[in-house]
Amino acid sequence: MVLDDITIDVVFKQIKTVRLSVQPPHGRVRISAPLCVSLAAIRDFATAKLEWIRKHREQLQQQAREAQSDYREWEPHWVWGRCCLLSVVEADQSPSVVVSRQRLLLTVRPDTGRNERQAIVEGWYRQQVQRAVPPLIGKWEPLIGVRVAGVSVRRMKTRWGSCTPSSGRIRLNSELAKRSPEFLEYVVVHEMTHLLEPSHNARFKTLMDRFLPQWRSFRELLNRSPMNHES
Repeated sequence: MVLDDITIDVVFKQIKTVRLSVQPPHGRVRISAPLCVSLAAIRDFATAKLEWIRKHREQLQQQAREAQSDYREWEPHWVWGRCCLLSVVEADQSPSVVVSRQRLLLTVRPDTGRNERQAIVEGWYRQQVQRAVPPLIGKWEPLIGVRVAGVSVRRMKTRWGSCTPSSGRIRLNSELAKRSPEFLEYVVVHEMTHLLEPSHNARFKTLMDRFLPQWRSFRELLNRSPMNHES
């Protein structure tokens, strides 16, 4: 099905509700629908969601373009909300990443390729989040009244964080090291609150209003931007 200039894959399944997804990396649109739903009804549904579809396709397409960073001199990279220009130094020593004023200094061995440079920088971002999280956990555990059993950090394509209430573990996106520190705190509080209330129901929202009254603003700003922050 084509709606305006957007091709939408429609799949009929033995399910109860219509499901809409915009899939990475390039924003492929897919609608899964119950067998009893007509194509006309699906078109009406997609038309009503057209603005949402466009916004999320643009985010994913921008993210796909930005993911092609070459990790060369003068590329912009964001660190805790600040734009730093990449400076690459080739030296026969262990790879490292250091922030100095408005520069992100990447030291690599000679002939280090693009993929290896990316892995070094992404590993450094992961370390930044890992170091920033423990003080936040220590601050919010007594305020929320939960105990975090463990935290893991990795790069995620579609989520800023997630948690498993049954085990008390939370997972965070390493891309948060590119945002201002208050966004990391919001995601930490969000996931810790899920240890009290697993769903996004009225109770969860009431708890978030109590713990972090401005949480809706953080959520909106994060959802309006792609996961990858280079631009």
